[in-house]
Amino acid sequence: METALTRLTGVRHPVVQTGMGWVAGPRLVSATANAGALGILASATMTLGQLRSAVREVRSRTDAPFGVNLRADAADAGDRVRILIEEGVRVASFALAPSRELIGELKEAGVVVMPTVGARRHAEKVAGWGADAVLVQGAEGGGHTGEVATTVLLPQVVDAVDIPVVAAGGFFDGRGLVAALAYGAAGVAMGTRFLLTSDSTVPEAVKARYLAATVRDVTVTRAVDGLPHRMLRTELVEALERSGRARGALQAVRRAAGYRKLSGTSWRRMLQDGLALRHGKDLTWSQVLLAANTPMLLKASMVDGRTDLGVMASGQVAGVIDDLPSCAELMERIMKEAEDTLRRLTASR
Repeated sequence: METALTRLTGVRHPVVQTGMGWVAGPRLVSATANAGALGILASATMTLGQLRSAVREVRSRTDAPFGVNLRADAADAGDRVRILIEEGVRVASFALAPSRELIGELKEAGVVVMPTVGARRHAEKVAGWGADAVLVQGAEGGGHTGEVATTVLLPQVVDAVDIPVVAAGGFFDGRGLVAALAYGAAGVAMGTRFLLTSDSTVPEAVKARYLAATVRDVTVTRAVDGLPHRMLRTELVEALERSGRARGALQAVRRAAGYRKLSGTSWRRMLQDGLALRHGKDLTWSQVLLAANTPMLLKASMVDGRTDLGVMASGQVAGVIDDLPSCAELMERIMKEAEDTLRRLTASR
């Protein structure tokens, strides 16, 4: 199925696997790429050396195009951009809008720039700065999210910009792909659906927790870092929502210390990253620390399998997913469903 997204990135299918921290590593990204979709490597939790090694590992596993997700507000974003350029990465995606300068540097090197946005005005801004495509996440999506549903946000953005738009939030099958294309999108992006594959390195006990969840078990909370965060409702989430400010501050400092040791990040860098997230938002200092070290809460579950100590970012689609196919099986199923859906629509005219 050829769309503006497949032509722009060189992949076979108009599907993107999002850059989920601790989940979208070399194994999942390369399996996605080999299945014909666009795999995105999550780099926010990596040091510069680990990022370069991970990119090379993906390259050793696949000849297909892939991308890397970056935090535009990270103090070393420029260094990470240069690694992508030096290693010949095809696509750079961003969790936040990158600066005009970063976009220009990447485009000059021939790297496709695809920021993620949650509002029409943000899409217009990055398009004006030269972004090649934009990924639009509606409220159904996992992790940090907004309040506007994909079915309302997507057509607004499609009508506002002249670059390819990728729809995210609520997609998991071929019917959703066809619906997004009908709205004018060039493809869909999925996180939770790729997390729940046999190629994902997430511990099996954690996958089982996702598979057991109903739609009502997926909630949005501000208790983790003061920002709207969609995740599975767990005992930890409920405890964070009940805890007072003093207890929250103590937990934040303890987890921040763990993340600093794991990542090699300095306290100064962590506070800089936290303050970047705090900008324009009414966050307490404990929330600033939590915002800076939320990766530790994700690692506890996504890597260590501790569902009692970690958070599990999740799209609402977790409530309707009940299996763990390989990426190849998933893509074959999605594209067949899309073709069957289009055939039925054509036949009913």
